[in-house]
Amino acid sequence: MSVRIVGPDYFDLSSLLSEEEVAVQNMTHEWVQDQFRPLIAKHYRAGTFPMELQSVMGEMGFFGSTLPEKYGTAGLNNVAYGLMMQELERGDSGLRSFASVQGALVMWPIWKYGSTEQKEKWLPILASGEKVGCFGLTEPDFGSNPGGMLTRVKQGSDSYILNGTKMWITNSPVADIAVIWAKDETGEIRGFLVERGAGGFETPEIKGKLSLRASITGEIILNNCRIPLENRLPDANGLQAPLSCLTQARYGINWGVLGAAIDCYEEAVEYAKTRTQFDKPIAAYQLTQQKLAEMLNEITKAQFMTLQLGRLKDREVMSHKQVSLSKMNNVRMAIEIARTARTVLGASGITDEYVAMRHAANLESVLTYEGTHEMHTLVVGESITGISAYR
Repeated sequence: MSVRIVGPDYFDLSSLLSEEEVAVQNMTHEWVQDQFRPLIAKHYRAGTFPMELQSVMGEMGFFGSTLPEKYGTAGLNNVAYGLMMQELERGDSGLRSFASVQGALVMWPIWKYGSTEQKEKWLPILASGEKVGCFGLTEPDFGSNPGGMLTRVKQGSDSYILNGTKMWITNSPVADIAVIWAKDETGEIRGFLVERGAGGFETPEIKGKLSLRASITGEIILNNCRIPLENRLPDANGLQAPLSCLTQARYGINWGVLGAAIDCYEEAVEYAKTRTQFDKPIAAYQLTQQKLAEMLNEITKAQFMTLQLGRLKDREVMSHKQVSLSKMNNVRMAIEIARTARTVLGASGITDEYVAMRHAANLESVLTYEGTHEMHTLVVGESITGISAYR
């Protein structure tokens, strides 16, 4: 193998990857280190996202990269895409979320459920980063149970009228278009495209977050919001439609959190080698070596689980329960590594000069969003027993 992945490769994972897959990972890694890493501390402190990177990320092929190339995307397989998400989250969960929402939760449903006209209008400008989208499913009282949503839609003679509120929506304050899910008069869930500027469409930003600070989060308020009839996603019918979008996003999260874990692990290794106590580096102490060995062990196991998940997805046989098991494992693994890495760093670990505390805080959100850890546990439990524990 002439090229190798960046980061821990204890079991020669590189030999199981194509040169293109490794090249995508290395390219993304270099971009994150050169273009994003110098910006993150400032934006994390300010609670902002570097919007000047929006079009650059489009040029790099970070948006909707597994969709057909005719829409201006990179046309990657799912493993290459996963490695891309890994490296973006090595930069910050907010960076990966920006790309993941755009691709998996906005472009993918338009491609999967949209009309030809909708695909041709929106996919190229979303792929390029000219426009930004968001995904409106979660509501103030309905997160784990999206089927209970209160947002309603009525059809008029020449338009649809939407009423409701969506909550915890990544990118809503800056979005040019929102994919909105609502129940019609029959109680069936439908998908719609709501463009910025529509009457009755507001997106106030949520302030005061202590996690995912470098990600813009808001509400979506729909107050007699009127949209053209042609803005309905014609093939998005029933709860399975938005849930299928979440499966796409969760797949990317499984790779992304690996990047956060790797970033924390590598920083802890380097710090332990240079930090001296009692006349020798702390890496020379058994308890520190145990922490590092256990971190590497968990990362290595997650790498192979996630790679297999990607191969299954490329063969179109991946199931949502496999995604749930992987998210359970990977997010829990990453957050424990972030916390342990912080202990290796000691007091230095609480400053934003180092990455561990920032990743740990971000991962508290990732543990909850796109399905809580508890809900994914119950999805796997149901697959084992055949008995649902949450209905």
